[in-house]
Amino acid sequence: MSDLSQIVKAYDVRGTVPDQWDERVAEALGVAFTQVLNDSGEPGDAVLIAHDMRASGPGLAAAFAAGVRGEGRTVIELGLASTDMLYYASGSLGLPGAMFTASHNPAQYNGIKMCRSGARPVGQDSGLAEIRDRAQALLDSGAIRGAGEPAAPAEQRDLRADYAGYLRKLVDLSGIRPLKVVVDAGNGMGGWTVPTVLGDAALPALPLEIVPLYFELDGTFPNHEANPLDPKNLVDLQRAVVEHGAEIGLAFDGDADRCFVVDERGEPVSPSAITALVAARELAKHPGSTVIHGLITSRAVPEIIREQGGNPVVARVGHSFIKAEMARTNAIFGGEHSAHYYFRDFWFADTGMLAAMHTLAALGEQSLPLSVLAGEYERYVASGEINSTVADQAAKVAEVRAAYPDAEVDEMDGLTLRFPDGAWFNLRASNTEPLLRLNVEAPTRARMISLRDEVLDSVRR
Repeated sequence: MSDLSQIVKAYDVRGTVPDQWDERVAEALGVAFTQVLNDSGEPGDAVLIAHDMRASGPGLAAAFAAGVRGEGRTVIELGLASTDMLYYASGSLGLPGAMFTASHNPAQYNGIKMCRSGARPVGQDSGLAEIRDRAQALLDSGAIRGAGEPAAPAEQRDLRADYAGYLRKLVDLSGIRPLKVVVDAGNGMGGWTVPTVLGDAALPALPLEIVPLYFELDGTFPNHEANPLDPKNLVDLQRAVVEHGAEIGLAFDGDADRCFVVDERGEPVSPSAITALVAARELAKHPGSTVIHGLITSRAVPEIIREQGGNPVVARVGHSFIKAEMARTNAIFGGEHSAHYYFRDFWFADTGMLAAMHTLAALGEQSLPLSVLAGEYERYVASGEINSTVADQAAKVAEVRAAYPDAEVDEMDGLTLRFPDGAWFNLRASNTEPLLRLNVEAPTRARMISLRDEVLDSVRR
């Protein structure tokens, strides 16, 4: 019997197929999702369903759709889509949705990201725990026996052109200087959306020369995992940017809701710098507005937001927390260290494509190379996220905290310790693995390395 506690995470469903879940589980989740929607009075009589390029996606999506139909709602199939395209559909059509993807995870994984109408998130505290419990009860009772014969064909829509047109209205790239752009889609959904948004012949031509890497959709990821957060997966992009003499490189994760940036030298630009850059652009359009930043972004981010006349507000790591805080404060923009970027103009949802377009616009509206432009937003030295396997997460965190009795303590999300010289670190437990995640930042590289090594020695000892 499937144990949904193993695959229902803090913000989504994710596990290996068919070892941890299969089409029967997908159908139970479709029933439970629709019951929660119906019980809460969610508007509309349909559910949007999309999937990425993984081979298991169509079957899981079809089983989920059978569960939705069984509870009285119709289904609108979007077919292949990026996660932010599903959010666009949910926001523009005012309907709840389910996106079948395992994002950046390896090929044997698949999952579901669910949202309410208007792309509102479904997380542990906003319906996901209830969906898990209802689905588990259905599976345990034997009430789910498989979808059986296919139902009548669902309505099918291809919203790529509408999605592209909407993004083009938010960021005008038509007047920028010519740019050569290398894009590494990692055989993920960026290979589906980038040609439409940046190169569709039906839309006005842009002054961009796109050099594609791995645009062929392939859920086995034959070239490298579609996880740009891991430096080894950026190597091909870095090399190609230099070889082609490109001004910028972009890397998308598997479902293309995150975007990583490489400068003209092939050097990664930190997501914190991109957060600050985009925040400055949005504040220029909406002076005095609120901008959300994740707890682990550089302290340069709130500094720059204030300098641009904005109001920085910190939020816990994770899209459901960021989106909730954005909605509460009516923030214009939000950014995380993981390269998730959220926009009020995009229903407070995250979209890697829109962040990429802002970065292209900022680069193309002036003459400086990206390394110089991005350097204006990178004031401190960061370690990046470092994972350590530990047997007892809480005990290790307590041990580290005790080692720095004079530091300023923040326990909003894990343990954050700040020091008088401006250095800080955050140590937090993974929600899904026996890991502690460490992020360190300091005014100088020597101080960052020293603090990083001190903490790692304590964690791994």
